[in-house]
This record gives sequence, structure tokens and C-alpha cells, in this order.
Amino acid sequence: MTRRIAVANQKGGVGKTTTSINLAAALAIQGKAVLLIDMDPQGNATGGIGVDPASLKYTVYDCLLRGVPASEAIQATAIQGLQILPANADLAGAEVELVPLQDREALLKMAIQAIPVAPEFIILDCPPALGLLTINALTAASSVLVPVQCEYYAMEGLGRLLSNVARIQESLNQALALEGILLTMFDSRNSLARQVSEEIRSHFQEKVYRTVIPRNVALAEAPSYGKPAMLYNSASTGAQAYLDLAKELLNHGKASPR
Repeated sequence: MTRRIAVANQKGGVGKTTTSINLAAALAIQGKAVLLIDMDPQGNATGGIGVDPASLKYTVYDCLLRGVPASEAIQATAIQGLQILPANADLAGAEVELVPLQDREALLKMAIQAIPVAPEFIILDCPPALGLLTINALTAASSVLVPVQCEYYAMEGLGRLLSNVARIQESLNQALALEGILLTMFDSRNSLARQVSEEIRSHFQEKVYRTVIPRNVALAEAPSYGKPAMLYNSASTGAQAYLDLAKELLNHGKASPR
């Protein structure tokens, strides 16, 4: 049984890649077998977990468009139990190249289903747009986790994303569920951040994680060292927050059929 969680928000700069990397690492530290899939052409999840995008023979691009088995592209990481299906700049052309293909929205799902040994968790880092790469991730996922920055336009962006998730449910993936909403870059000294947090919790109630990700220097610095926050500075408030998030997700989530 594999839980396939897409980390998605059409708004950029809300902590999608930071969440993907650190949630995947935290789950692996909890003893789970985890596959992180980088669906962003910028390849930030790949570099941020310590894999050099320029050194790769195969990437997720080859799995989607060249028929390369995902098992041949998957790379190990410095954290036991955590692997990555990486991306590099080649993926930038995929949005156009996917258009004429049959089953173009389901190619990632088919690639994942062909992996010989299924991990317990698959975390999909989505780009900040609802193009074919994000649609592939949402079609392959069993649920979507939405990072939301505590700022003025948060509710507007969240509403647009949930509307698009509903469209994916109707047309491509009826089983897609809302895993949860994660408040990120939270600064308790900021009255607007507190107000936005209260508004989101009031509206979405139990769908909002109790764990809140703070603004934290270690979370910002860790990717430049190719490490998740737990390896860069395990004592930091950011690292501890993602460990708490992993525990909360494990305590409340139920596995979805592969």
C-alpha cells in the first residue's frame, strides 16, 4: 500500500519544494520507505536533496517521454530509506512534448505503477502552474498536500487550487483527496500572519495541520548545501517542525491502494 502525496499550490514561493524535501526526509527518518519525485523543471528538489542534476543519465523526463523505467532513473540519497526520481532542465520541454501523446495525463501514474518494489510513501513536488506536469502528478496521487504561506492572497490562491483539484477528480482521478493544508513561513509576531492562519483554520477546520512551519534560517540555507534541514541543522525549529508534520501525517493518515 503506497500513499502518493502531491505537494501542490499554483502560487509560487509558498514552500512546496521545501515541504517536499523535508517531509520526505522526515518520513524516512521515521523508518518509512519514501520516494521523492521531482516534477519541477527547475530541479530544486533534486539539488536540494544532494543529487547533481547535471550528473544524471536518466530523469523523470525520460520516464515520461522516452519509456525509460522509473527504476532505472531512481537515485539513492544520503538518508536511508529515501530515494528520488530526479529532474533537470530537460523537463522544461515536457509540457509541449506531452501534448500530442496518448494518455498524456496518466504517463507518470503508469511509470509509478511499474516500479517493482513500491515504497510506503511517494511525495511528488509539483511546479507552480497547472500544466501537464502538475496534472500528471495529481492524476498519479492519492492525495494533495497544499502548503499555504500566511499572507494576504493565501485564501484566493487556495480557492483556485481546490477548484482545479475538483476538476481533476471529476475527469482524471476520482480517488484524489485533500491530504491537508499546511501553514508555512509563519511568523507569530506578524498580526497579518496570525489573522490569515485563523481564517484558514476557521474555514477548513480539521483539514489544516496542527503543525505550522515557521520562518527559519536553516530551512532557507539547507538546500544550498544539498541537504534537508534534518541533516543541515537537526536542532533548528524548521527541522523539528517537519519532523512533527511527519508524525502528525502518520498518526492521522490511512494508506491508499496502489
